[in-house]
Amino acid sequence: ADTIGPLFDLHGQHEHQALLHPVEHAGYLERFIGQTARSARNDYELAFSAFTEARRELRELDSRLAEDRERSDYLRFVVDEIDRAAPAEDEDRELEARLPGLRHGERLSEAAGMAYASLHEDSGASDGLATAEAALARVAGLDPRLDALADRLAQARAAVDEVSLEVRDYGEATEHDPRVLDEVEARLAVLSTLKKKYGPQLADVLSTCRDAQDRLEALLSGEHGRDGADRALSVAREALEHAGQTLAGILRSAEEAFVSALAVETESLAMLGTRFGIAFEDLDFEQWTPDGPQRIEFLCAAGPDQPLRPLAKIASGGEVSRVMLALKTVLGAADQVPVLVFDEVDAGIGGATALSVGKKLAELAERHQVLVVTHLAQVAACADAHLVVSKEIVDGAVRTDVRLVSGSQRVAEIARMLSGDDTEASRAHAEELLGNVSTTASGTA
Repeated sequence: ADTIGPLFDLHGQHEHQALLHPVEHAGYLERFIGQTARSARNDYELAFSAFTEARRELRELDSRLAEDRERSDYLRFVVDEIDRAAPAEDEDRELEARLPGLRHGERLSEAAGMAYASLHEDSGASDGLATAEAALARVAGLDPRLDALADRLAQARAAVDEVSLEVRDYGEATEHDPRVLDEVEARLAVLSTLKKKYGPQLADVLSTCRDAQDRLEALLSGEHGRDGADRALSVAREALEHAGQTLAGILRSAEEAFVSALAVETESLAMLGTRFGIAFEDLDFEQWTPDGPQRIEFLCAAGPDQPLRPLAKIASGGEVSRVMLALKTVLGAADQVPVLVFDEVDAGIGGATALSVGKKLAELAERHQVLVVTHLAQVAACADAHLVVSKEIVDGAVRTDVRLVSGSQRVAEIARMLSGDDTEASRAHAEELLGNVSTTASGTA
């Protein structure tokens, strides 16, 4: 892994880590720029998040509206079908009540006429009742029992008169037209179809129509809401485009200063003539990611006559480690990882170059705890603390031992690293080396 936990950053010769991953390069450049880039980055991330959310809401709304539109075709069909029929509440019952008269009108009318004649015409029931009522009236008051019968007779006559009038009206109102019968039966068939589909009662049909109209109005409101969501997305996109252009401009503007600073540091690490550059690839808006609106990759050329190439294609692992060391120095306090571990950062170098690497690590240790695994005395001599790692076999098992050396022990270890033996000459060389390096670093081991 490139980074072990939040506290350690491991840099090994064959573990190129973040430096070999272009996706990390924009972050290095932003840390070099400082607060201006951090603010622009924060604005971009907020704008990207707002745009992503606005786009998600619009897509969800479009999905819901698409479903509603499919239903709306059916809802419009329902409303149109019911509106065309234009049923009235209880209309079916009123039409059904007319059916007997329409189907049997002639017979019913004839019967009603005969009944009326029997009740109301000369010598009919009404006349007979009137004659009887008059006879009893002549002796009214003589016998209460007869007076009671006279009252009942009067009521009977009134009832007969009422029935005779209703029979007459019924007979006169009875329809005999077959065309009217056909129209009523056709209308009942229409209403019956509506009740089967949307009923069971006409009141249910009318309620279904109202509900469908309400849902169509809600859909129309949703369409208006879609317009609002679309406008919100446009605003969010404009904000993101502005934030992206601002961030990209800030990063581009720092290219010259960054590559110059990196070149200065690598030159002091025995990489004379090394040139650096940055490849900026502006992405189409649809390709923008939370990382930014462009792809950024560090480029390097080993000499003036060499073309700039991606760092990942540098052949020497030692060069990559030294570039990382130079980068860490350039970034300085901006790098928030407290503990940096360098494994064989000195691979492929020696002599004065190794001493310069050691001093650079000591500089870095002023802002971080730096742990260095090295086989070079020049690098080890620059450390504030010197740990010796050794292995031995104990009871048939390999045992690794780590011990802190200082004073004469450290001189002896430096001498051994210089010549392979602890001799007077190597000790003198070791003491000279330790005396020539800076011992002010505060965290190098």
